[in-house]
Amino acid sequence: MTQAALTPPIHNRTGRTRMCILTRQLRPEADLLRFVAGPDGTLVPDLRARLPGRGVWVGLDRASIAEAAGKRLFARALKADVTADPGIADDVAALLRKAALGRLGLARKSGAAVAGFAKVEAALAKEPVAALLTASDAADDALRKITGRLRARASNEPDTNTLHIRAFDADELGLAMGRSNVIHAAVLGGPAGRSFLESAVRLLRFDGVARAGGTDLDITFRNDEKTVTAGPGRAERVPNKPLKDR
Repeated sequence: MTQAALTPPIHNRTGRTRMCILTRQLRPEADLLRFVAGPDGTLVPDLRARLPGRGVWVGLDRASIAEAAGKRLFARALKADVTADPGIADDVAALLRKAALGRLGLARKSGAAVAGFAKVEAALAKEPVAALLTASDAADDALRKITGRLRARASNEPDTNTLHIRAFDADELGLAMGRSNVIHAAVLGGPAGRSFLESAVRLLRFDGVARAGGTDLDITFRNDEKTVTAGPGRAERVPNKPLKDR
């Protein structure tokens, strides 16, 4: 898979646009991140765009945040003596990660997410699966097995849209799904599933795995493998360590 092969945009529910302080271009809010000045003079990411006070917007990617910080654009735009921590991009990535996993947990509680190979396989056979998740540290055989099921689904239902995400390890998926060491999980269609998908795609875009564009999510898994992988600031395809299929 190449990054250019996937273009998973996010639906901009509000329809509002904001100016990026780096490019000076108007862009949909969904393509940007908002920042405010904290009371202690630090730069605070406002992922939900709800914090009070003057806010500024910058592109949804690590490079844009780093460049804006390097040029002191945050202080200039906020009209305040605000300091951007050198690790601000990592802080944002951690917050995006936490948000995505939180929405995965909500999807599970609402019955819109299942875990375990048998349940995921059953969901792929008869449910509208919006996203398939495989642990980033899954063993190669576990990855091959679930990829085969996904390819079979794509072959039988070429119009289905399913994103295969390998951005979280087994422990992270386990915490979100309420059980230990989850290797396979599936998020079903519907409001809760879509909420997770939008949050996950923001994380993937921030890490440079997916690109912005369009007005809605439109991701298709076809016979050529389209598996999205991500980590803190990098895309990974090789499992860190083998884990048994669960």
